[in-house]
Amino acid sequence: MSPYEQARRQIDAAHAADPDRLPDGSPAALVYANRMETWVQKLVPDAPEILRLAARCQHLERWKTPRDSFPKDRTGYLTWRKSLYQTQAERAKSIFLQTGISPEEAEAAAVWISKTGLKSNAGTQALEDAAVLVFLEHEIAGFAASHADYPREKYIGILRKSWNKITPAAQAFATQLPFPPAIASLIEEAIRGPQ
Repeated sequence: MSPYEQARRQIDAAHAADPDRLPDGSPAALVYANRMETWVQKLVPDAPEILRLAARCQHLERWKTPRDSFPKDRTGYLTWRKSLYQTQAERAKSIFLQTGISPEEAEAAAVWISKTGLKSNAGTQALEDAAVLVFLEHEIAGFAASHADYPREKYIGILRKSWNKITPAAQAFATQLPFPPAIASLIEEAIRGPQ
């Protein structure tokens, strides 16, 4: 078994331990990893194995650092996210090195997973593009439902920030996704508003 195959097994075993389950019983983290990798393959058809594995680590053991372990305000949210990026990157790098992936590839993947070099590092950007596309394709309706108290302007602001983080190629994919009319309206307004 190659180092990449061993790493994939370890990553997916970690995802399988996620206590958050979807209605069909699947571990949420494993489903998310599959979606991330699928989008990375669409965005980067010749993606090297290490990039595909890094995509699978976007939420690696995220459940071990719950959101409520940080203050509920915006600063707490941003601190939580930054902490997750670093923790996930370090855990992934550890798996990669343990399974025999080269230190150079392990380090590159850790940079991507930690969100370092967004806009300037192609690997980091590919993961960000995939994350936004997963959100738009699978999570936005649930997000809207769980934040029904948000004013329209706040949704538009969130969508605009996400839109501005992704590449034109990812934006092109996003415009082809089927959205419920209410969500489509928000996205259209976010896209055509001030950038």
